[in-house]
Amino acid sequence: MAANGKNGRRYPKLVLGETVSVAIETFRTNKVRFALTALGMVIGTASLILVVTIGLTGKQYVLQQIQSIGANMITADYEGGSIYSAESANDYMTVDDLNAVRQQVPNITASSPMIELHDKISVPGGRERDVLVLGVAAEYLWVRNLEVLTGRFLEDNDSQTRGKVAVITQNLANTLYGSTDAAVGNIIKLSGLPFVVVGTFRERVDTFGQSEISDDSILIPYTVARFFTTTDTVKSLFFSVADSSDIPSATEQIQKVLKSRHRPESVYKVENLTQLLAVAGKIANALTTILLLIAVLTLLVSGVGIMNIMLATVNSRIREIGVRKAVGATNAEIRAQFLTEAILISLIGGLLGIAIGMAVPISVRLLTNYRIPISGLSVVIAVLVSSLVGVLFGTMPAARAAQLDPVESLRYE
Repeated sequence: MAANGKNGRRYPKLVLGETVSVAIETFRTNKVRFALTALGMVIGTASLILVVTIGLTGKQYVLQQIQSIGANMITADYEGGSIYSAESANDYMTVDDLNAVRQQVPNITASSPMIELHDKISVPGGRERDVLVLGVAAEYLWVRNLEVLTGRFLEDNDSQTRGKVAVITQNLANTLYGSTDAAVGNIIKLSGLPFVVVGTFRERVDTFGQSEISDDSILIPYTVARFFTTTDTVKSLFFSVADSSDIPSATEQIQKVLKSRHRPESVYKVENLTQLLAVAGKIANALTTILLLIAVLTLLVSGVGIMNIMLATVNSRIREIGVRKAVGATNAEIRAQFLTEAILISLIGGLLGIAIGMAVPISVRLLTNYRIPISGLSVVIAVLVSSLVGVLFGTMPAARAAQLDPVESLRYE
């Protein structure tokens, strides 16, 4: 196992390739033991990959749901003025504020004012039903990312001609007419005026009543809704910017424009979904980290199994170790041999686990239209952790094998 150099020093003959070959030959002669030992690493590594994939998928789903509420949306609402102000001193927003924002704030792609009205309509059975009537512009469709189910949405021409047309929610259409298809073309009377239902819609994600749209909402042109009010004020202003990166600066600029056009004591709340997206992202990342730690613990448990098997292997190969030492193998060579076997078991199990873990999201991508995110970082972590497990839990058995006395080992039966 070793040869003498010119100066009499001994050099180990076993190089890395030979050490790996000996390890593989050992695995072949103990196939069942090797398979059972590697199985723990396969399960642990596959779990790590799948946990990260599940975490990323959950994060992607949550963020998509929040973004479905509005396309890069910013909203502005009047909150009030000084606590000493009288009711007549209210400083509400108007369409002129919306036009000023459109002129002074760049990158705004769509906007809409909103007037909120309440009315009652007749429903089948001779009863009356409370409905929420919102006066909006045609671009409200894009700002709020609504889905038109049947017919069409409000158009710019409807506002210009003050057409008495309405778009109703899916829930209201089913209640009044039995289906969304049947709703289109019917007449709804609001404050005694007939409105033609030109379409039905729904929000792309259920907001559970936390948005301005309720189950029984009717949308009509803003210019028509003005006939039902005594002022030119609006309840809210909606804006959409070209890119999500423009949201923070646009929000700040909208706030400044509104403040510059109204009394100093008036308070306007300008909000966007960025903060909600950030919070949701942090929660998803925290859950993914926790699940990842659990998966790493699974790998560590697998490492304990590798250590136990390697210790048992050392005991079963004591005579072999004695023979190798007797023909010149050094303690370093014996230690390297058993450490190599432990690392190989970890790496082979880890690579198989990575293949299984990656097969699931890749299969879903190929078989469905859903794009499950794949994390390259999780693969790197899996390889590093499996290697580290092999080193950590293979060191003790390797050190024990190296410390065996060759004379005693040769006598071992």
